[in-house]
Amino acid sequence: MPIPDKIYALAPEMTAWRHDFHAHPEIGFEETRTSEIVARALEGWGYEVHRHVGKTGVVGRLKVGTSPRSVGLRCDMDALPMHEITQLAYRSKFENRMHACGHDGHTASMLGAAKYLAETRNFDGTVTLIFQPAEEGVGGANAMLADGLFDRFPCDTVFGFHNSPKLDVGKFAIRPGPMMAGGAFFDIKVQGRGSHGAHPEHSIDPVLTACQIVTALQSIVARNIGAVDQGVISVTRIEGGDAYNVVPDTAWIRGTARFFKPEIGKLIEDNMKRMAKGVASGFGATAEVDWRLIFAPLHNTPDEATFAADVAAEIAGEANVERNRSLIMGSEDFSFMLEKVPGAYINIGNGDSAQVHNPAYDFNDKLLPYAAAFYARVVEKKLAAA
Repeated sequence: MPIPDKIYALAPEMTAWRHDFHAHPEIGFEETRTSEIVARALEGWGYEVHRHVGKTGVVGRLKVGTSPRSVGLRCDMDALPMHEITQLAYRSKFENRMHACGHDGHTASMLGAAKYLAETRNFDGTVTLIFQPAEEGVGGANAMLADGLFDRFPCDTVFGFHNSPKLDVGKFAIRPGPMMAGGAFFDIKVQGRGSHGAHPEHSIDPVLTACQIVTALQSIVARNIGAVDQGVISVTRIEGGDAYNVVPDTAWIRGTARFFKPEIGKLIEDNMKRMAKGVASGFGATAEVDWRLIFAPLHNTPDEATFAADVAAEIAGEANVERNRSLIMGSEDFSFMLEKVPGAYINIGNGDSAQVHNPAYDFNDKLLPYAAAFYARVVEKKLAAA
């Protein structure tokens, strides 16, 4: 079944929503305007609407027929705190706020699917639309789960997607089992003793100590993780001192770690704490590690991954569906929802665009009908009338 004509007919409206969201980006847990636009649209189409699920999240439910079956669809709504350099007519109206990951398009496409499903009602059961806030590393999925997402709105399965730059529009990619890495953020506080920069012998230099810790951390992946497993440790910030001629008391090391197995994440955490404290002790300093799990590894349930790939093949043709795509070292907090409910996450091609989290990125509007059709067809097949 190719993209329905009714969804193609919604393309101009989805594009208008997308451009509006792009021009008015809101970062995590501040998506009040976006959420209200979503909620009012769903109410107008006959959905039961619940606001403020996970602070600024929205849940819409539509029941058709008598079947107790249910399926969840999820999209993310938040933007990033970064400056946009495009010259698009609908570029961000705000400094240091930008839809640089395509969540504007994710939201617009799910609105398109919502309108289509409300008009056609070609299913038997309940569809739950999950418009999630704060995906970009600030805990939106867990906030919705803490608000009782799947207790209040039970789902047998749940599905989501992300646009994929450099994958042609009209193509899909997915894999069963692990697909995206888990991710943690870490802060290491190195405490030394300050002095005049001309007399470092009076100091316990936390900057020198921090540099040695950074070098040592690279051995965790090289020497503590088995070669058949995968992990990444990236130190992205080193901070310390305010003046050229002062050895400071304290320095900070900050960064991220990625892994596909929870036990590898725990191994990295334990070895980071051991190594930071050990190296610091050798210099007479101390080190404290704050490790925060931000994303669980994303695992697609095998049956649901096959189902999602089959839906994509109906829409785009089997030749345009990659069923065993390579692992992705990036992370996605939809993983926490997949820990609670069986489901799958699929990539849909965004064409030859800049990569996500790039100030020149833009979501490709040609993708909107493919995404809306995927969402809609998932519901129609999962909740097909007997």
